[in-house]
Amino acid sequence: MASRFIVLKCEKCKNEQNVFEKPATVVRCLVCNEVLAEPTGGKALVRGKSLGDAR
Repeated sequence: MASRFIVLKCEKCKNEQNVFEKPATVVRCLVCNEVLAEPTGGKALVRGKSLGDAR
């Protein structure tokens, strides 16, 4: 099964950014440095708001 990218919206600054569905490291917002997703060994633990698949 292929992994994909998802779009997450930062709750703090409203920035939208594409994030890998299964990250190996903590993913932070590029604008305010808020944690958006954390690795779990599988799919990410999402801290931001998910807006669906990136296209």
